[in-house]
Amino acid sequence: MICYSNYRMKLHNLQEEDECLPEREIGTCKTEKSVYDTIIYTKWGLMALETITSRKNAYIQHVRKLASDGAYRRERGEYLCDGMKTLREAIAFGAKIDSILWKDHAEEGNWGDAEQYVAPAALFDYASPMVSSPGPLFCVAIRGCQKPGRLRNALVLEGVQDPGNVGTVIRTANAFGVDAVILTGDCADLYHPKTVRATMGAIFRQTVLQMELPFLKDFLSDQSLPLYGAALAEDAQEIRTLDMHHTALAVGSEGRGLSGELLAQCEKKIIIPMQPDSESLNAAVAASILMWEQVR
Repeated sequence: MICYSNYRMKLHNLQEEDECLPEREIGTCKTEKSVYDTIIYTKWGLMALETITSRKNAYIQHVRKLASDGAYRRERGEYLCDGMKTLREAIAFGAKIDSILWKDHAEEGNWGDAEQYVAPAALFDYASPMVSSPGPLFCVAIRGCQKPGRLRNALVLEGVQDPGNVGTVIRTANAFGVDAVILTGDCADLYHPKTVRATMGAIFRQTVLQMELPFLKDFLSDQSLPLYGAALAEDAQEIRTLDMHHTALAVGSEGRGLSGELLAQCEKKIIIPMQPDSESLNAAVAASILMWEQVR
């Protein structure tokens, strides 16, 4: 790795020596460790990029481990995102970008203090958890736990293990203006790359709480939110007959539904009316219907 404190001093000196360089002039600089880096002069200032060519590179291994290992993500306090649109949204909504890995070449932009790397396409694809991603990949700091303010409503997911479903629910909650999504039970990792990608940037905007089930009842009680649980039960009430404003609505996995422990906390059981021969709805679809009824 480069000693960035010394390296940035060298870059500063270079800039002082030639303040008349054109906006996009490109040069190279050899560091103490014989690693060649690209220096790009842009309207945002100097941008230093380390070019990576080996699969054994420590940063490449770090990116791959962030993609595959939830415990490692929590240990390092960061998670992986991909795509230029998502990067711009992360910047716009104040996410802390720790580092960026570009595919073949870097894009100009104000990327803050993020360390930046470039890898050829084949090596980038090796590092990326996504198939044929155009890049970039970037590492975002996990936000610390923050106590939410007064909630008007919430959507509770229990045991939804598909990352795409969890991400879709977060995206939909943000679109509908639901105040919080609460993950409990054995839900997919909020920071799994597929979860993050499915949120389409909503992960930077939506309040998401992760909570163990024994604490859920007291939390919702403090928020003055009655809990209604979606269930295929004889005493379940059709959602068209209820006022679900200012409630917390709970959805379980498609296969197992809500646990008995969570249903015991519910003031009401609710059901989405469907044709008699229909299969149960996908968890994300069911949650979307409930949230629409909750906010309309």
